[in-house]
Amino acid sequence: MNVIEFQNVSKTFHRSGGQRLLRHYLEDFFGAKDPNPFYALKDVSFTIRDGESVAVVGSNGAGKSTLLSLVTHLAPPSEGTVKVNGRLAALLELGAGFHPDLTGRENVFLNASLLGFTRRQANDLFGTIVDFSELQEFIDEPLRTYSNGMILRLAFGVALSLDPQILIIDEVLAVGDLAFQAKCMDKIFEIRNQGKTILCVSHATAILKNLCSRAIWLDHGQLIMDGPVDEVLSAYSPRATQAAAE
Repeated sequence: MNVIEFQNVSKTFHRSGGQRLLRHYLEDFFGAKDPNPFYALKDVSFTIRDGESVAVVGSNGAGKSTLLSLVTHLAPPSEGTVKVNGRLAALLELGAGFHPDLTGRENVFLNASLLGFTRRQANDLFGTIVDFSELQEFIDEPLRTYSNGMILRLAFGVALSLDPQILIIDEVLAVGDLAFQAKCMDKIFEIRNQGKTILCVSHATAILKNLCSRAIWLDHGQLIMDGPVDEVLSAYSPRATQAAAE
């Protein structure tokens, strides 16, 4: 069964090189086409089957985070269709989905509700989340008082404890202290071994090779290659090294 499907998906943004006038916003409202849009993704098609672990690679600005924002429904596609089947948990940028004025406890229940859990289900999982994040002493403090590392712990605790069918990871695997990194990686591999689907963006190729069996390579919003992770990374790495040197 396919859990993620992209069919001829494009995502465009307005270029903001100059001041936008009222007529520009009216043109947007009435559906006038931008004569020179920026394509963050352009005509991308692929499917991910239940239980696959897939890496997304590409240089900065290739469209990786845009792709994840479409999978997580944070943004709609400009063209094409995106289908996602299954409960999804996402580890995106630090603190995404959290409110700084709410306590750690309140943010746990907020995130659980956004993932479709009832309050009773969230109550049942609350102890597991706090134990994993190791934030028992601070769970009733406002999130704005947390360090970046503490926010990361809470984010991982929520995402990895709520039994997602699809886990989305965006370049957060190398953040935090080494002991907690190892703990998170153990949990991620446990989720993979349970047959769950993982979609991961990272520049850490060693992690991607261990975690994923397949990779998708994006460049300037276009799908360049889709295949076994070793083959895609071998093709991508020399070009990435050359681009960095330039």
